[in-house]
Amino acid sequence: MLVTNFTFSVSRDEFKAMAGQLAPAFAAVTGCLWKIWLVAEDKNEAGAVYLFADDAALQAFKASPLVASVLAHPALGNFELRERSINAEASAITRAPL
Repeated sequence: MLVTNFTFSVSRDEFKAMAGQLAPAFAAVTGCLWKIWLVAEDKNEAGAVYLFADDAALQAFKASPLVASVLAHPALGNFELRERSINAEASAITRAPL
């Protein structure tokens, strides 16, 4: 699993429009089972939670031109990308979409 956080320096409406334009590219990422887009509008912060089929898919995503273009975007900054393992047993109890 990959959890990201970052700030944005455009209006909230501009950010949401930008995310909508990028969503198809993220939907096409090989091995990404799903992505949840997060936003804290009052803080101009956003992020995402990604579930990948395996670690190879996660590592390929992190090394991809798509990620490089997002990291280089002038309206986005203060990136945190954190890889996490999943506690499958407890997650199953709480109905996680695994």
